[in-house]
Amino acid sequence: MEPLNVWDYERLAEEKLDEGSFGYFAGGAGDEHAVRGNVEAFDRWRLRPRVLVDVGEVTAATTVLGTDISMPVIAAPVAFQRMAHPEGEVAVAKAAAEAGTIMCLSSLATSSPADVAGAASDGARWFQLYWHPDRGVTKSLLDGAREAGFAAVLLTVDLPVLGPRERDLRTGFALHSDYRMEVYASALGDFGLVTPSVIGQLVDPSLTWRDLEWLHEHAGLPVIAKGILTAEDAVLAVEHGCDAVVVSNHGGRQLDRAVASLDALPEVADAVGDRVEVLMDGGIRRGTDVAIALALGARAVLIGRPVIWGLAVGGVGGAQHVFELLRDELLIALALLGCPTPDAVGRSHVAAAPRG
Repeated sequence: MEPLNVWDYERLAEEKLDEGSFGYFAGGAGDEHAVRGNVEAFDRWRLRPRVLVDVGEVTAATTVLGTDISMPVIAAPVAFQRMAHPEGEVAVAKAAAEAGTIMCLSSLATSSPADVAGAASDGARWFQLYWHPDRGVTKSLLDGAREAGFAAVLLTVDLPVLGPRERDLRTGFALHSDYRMEVYASALGDFGLVTPSVIGQLVDPSLTWRDLEWLHEHAGLPVIAKGILTAEDAVLAVEHGCDAVVVSNHGGRQLDRAVASLDALPEVADAVGDRVEVLMDGGIRRGTDVAIALALGARAVLIGRPVIWGLAVGGVGGAQHVFELLRDELLIALALLGCPTPDAVGRSHVAAAPRG
């Protein structure tokens, strides 16, 4: 039977992938409280449907930073996607383009920006940046993304050091020798065996908000700050020229017991939502989850693990089906909420779940 939801895809992906690869994608920091917390946060909310509203025509289409997309669901940047499927990021780019949404390419991708652009030339794409200690390398990454037609830079701001990911230590995780980090290889050459310790060396831990001036100068693209969990940092991001923010705890992979992304979303949206677009990621598994995020102030959500599960199970078709499942679930949720468009969803459409 074809998978009916994201949970089905996760179960099938675990059966298909080896322990190290599945653990890398599924795991988080420490005891993984933050991973579980992202999903559990949605249980703290209930939807408030309005009835006898004309929902004869319902659409999930919206815009993000001026780009038209078929649904408020974007492919998050995830490293090493060829571990899930031989086509890796190229497959996800194709799937996102077919689904009519944006694909975000990780700096730790196993496909190059040019390969991704060539595979889905009509698709919208953003480039996620890990800021290398050598600014010449960082500039090279930005130049490569811009030349390949990427439309925005997602600056990950929550990884000055790599979080303690114990699943990877237990399995002895390393990137399979058949693959390499194509984005960084273009600037630094071959790394040999890629382990978590190698990844940690690729990020500059001394960055401050003042460094964004250099980024704006050399990116030549809109900059989105990814990894915001407080109103204070959201305000700083806006003050330093960011065009959007992504409320995110890095999928629970950085600081264990960090606040869940959804729990942080309302304060960030209240602080800066009237000035920039607010996105979020973490814990999205259903179309109703997307609806809750919209109600709490998100313009759109990014999904990482769900796309990887679809990719692992069915390549391009599997990843595309995940997008379609979430879109179709969201369309039903919108109709039942009495909201003909994502823009119609607001804070009045959610209530805190009863305690006890």
